Amino acid sequence: MKDTFAKDHLPKNDLQPKYSFLDLPQFNQPENLNCVEQLLDMHCKQGNGNRPCIYSNDILWTYDDLLAKANQIAHVLVDDLHVKPDSRVLLRSCNNALMVACWFAVLKVGGIVVATMPLLRAKELETMIECAEIAHVISDYSLAEEVHLIASAFVKSTSFFGEALFDALIASKPTTFQNHPTKANDIALIGFTSGTTGNPKMTAHYHKDILNICEAFPAFSLQPTPKDVFTGTPPIGFTFGLGGLVLFPMYYGASTVLIEKPNPDILLQTIEKYEVTVCFTAPTAWRILTEKSKDYNISSLRKCVSAGETLPLKIWEDWYATTGLKIIDGIGATEMLHIFISSNAENIRPGATGVAVTGYEAKVVDNKGNEVDRNTPGRLAVRGITGCKYLNRPEKQREYVENGWNITGDVFKQDEDGFFWFVARGDDMIISSGYNIAAIEVESVLLQHNDIAECAVVGIPDAERGMLVCAHIVLKNHEKASKEFATELQNWFKEKAAPYKYPRMINFMERLPKTETGKIQRFKLK
Repeated sequence: MKDTFAKDHLPKNDLQPKYSFLDLPQFNQPENLNCVEQLLDMHCKQGNGNRPCIYSNDILWTYDDLLAKANQIAHVLVDDLHVKPDSRVLLRSCNNALMVACWFAVLKVGGIVVATMPLLRAKELETMIECAEIAHVISDYSLAEEVHLIASAFVKSTSFFGEALFDALIASKPTTFQNHPTKANDIALIGFTSGTTGNPKMTAHYHKDILNICEAFPAFSLQPTPKDVFTGTPPIGFTFGLGGLVLFPMYYGASTVLIEKPNPDILLQTIEKYEVTVCFTAPTAWRILTEKSKDYNISSLRKCVSAGETLPLKIWEDWYATTGLKIIDGIGATEMLHIFISSNAENIRPGATGVAVTGYEAKVVDNKGNEVDRNTPGRLAVRGITGCKYLNRPEKQREYVENGWNITGDVFKQDEDGFFWFVARGDDMIISSGYNIAAIEVESVLLQHNDIAECAVVGIPDAERGMLVCAHIVLKNHEKASKEFATELQNWFKEKAAPYKYPRMINFMERLPKTETGKIQRFKLK
């Protein structure tokens, strides 16, 4: 029996976003389309299978190697696990070559990939399985402990690569496979948005979406060639990492270096060892990399990409002063699949997020959906080659899509030259004594202080003022933390910015709570 769960739970037509730019040649995909053909199979068919593809755990896989392994896993999915077209397959792994091979194998058999973060616990994974009615789980054997704790009637098979019997089964299969004839509008992946407790939102993306984002941000900002070597820190289970570390390099016939457990020193060692040219990571990582970069040869780098959170101007300036390289900031969303506003060498403006990349259009609107005047803060609205398609959540779909536009939940302003400037997340605006204070503004000022390594600002309820500005600060030297130094920081802030914005509460911390992708978990601070 055909598995139609995902298709049956797509938003109704009147709740779907409106698309644009799909008539441009680079985004005009054929009706019959399996995205694996262009991302992987094509390189081998064109005689480029011997090119480097993935460096993982000090082992090099060529495109031929990856294709052979993906084909073998595809046979296991069909012959032994009985995965049907449109069945959801959950993948659990750190960033490594076998994770990528499994990702492609699921699409080769017409399945739907649900890639997950390696730090998720059994209860979180179980919630995702229940929401998406996932029948098959494939995990790295090193992460088996939490998988063994999953108790869901939906799961029909659980497999572990890195486990001897399963690896032997894979190795016994043919290295050729006939890809399932999917359509351009068939669902290829489901991405779960942040927050996997309760009833998380799952957003669907088509085979054509996967190829189209490869013609959008990378073509606009990176101009990749087969000679490029990509690396970075975001997990492949996060669409920022999927694009930057798998889809973009492979679409352009380049190579990627996957790091299972990245930290700043390992990332810099990787850049030096493999002569990396394109690096993806989060703003907090760029700050640490700036301090450590002098100890490594990173002269091969030509493009540096930051996303996940807005990039503070101070981090951009420090990295540029240290390396001469300009960090490319960008905003994307799981709902949109990848970055839709960014910059390139010709139009970069320090402090601004950028302009809509080719394939997207954006505007700033008020609460009624009307476009606001330039330099006026409002809600960011986007539409283009991809759009939000929440499965089984019509009430959330109505919140995200208004009049065909995707409302991201971010507050931006657009200047006279068309550049978009981040103001705040919609829920990070602090209203104190009638003043609207953006958390990012306060953070940007604090980060200019020589003693501050990191900070995060949130609003705290207050009976008198409505909300108080509260700064959680990590000092470079934690021994300086004291009430007296907090007062000194407050007075310094008042000299640097409007006094009404100063943090009336300061908490010194040894570290900020963060997600695997480097995002600060502000809800924990609140």
